[in-house]
Amino acid sequence: MSGQSSVGNSGVYEAGDQRNPKQSELHDATRFEEGKEHSHQANDSKDQRSIANRLAAEERKSDEEDPQTKALKEDPTLAAKMHGNEPSKGAKIDAEIQQEEEEYLKRKGKA
Repeated sequence: MSGQSSVGNSGVYEAGDQRNPKQSELHDATRFEEGKEHSHQANDSKDQRSIANRLAAEERKSDEEDPQTKALKEDPTLAAKMHGNEPSKGAKIDAEIQQEEEEYLKRKGKA
């Protein structure tokens, strides 16, 4: 044999991509700092996190609600008012129901 392989060309056997990295490169701290912040997506279907970890992440996310979201939950018509629009009929009905329920709870608490 003449040392020639019949499998592929000589580019396949170049040492550039087949060499093991040096030990100094393996322990380089900068390679662990390469990831981007918030690059992990919670709804990634190929994610291998456990169900418990996903639930914990959702609980943390719900605990960290911003003030605007809290205000929108208190007043359903607020979003439209903030944008200078008239609230929709459904938002008005939701506000009325919410107000009636608060009044009912106040009466029930005092009784």
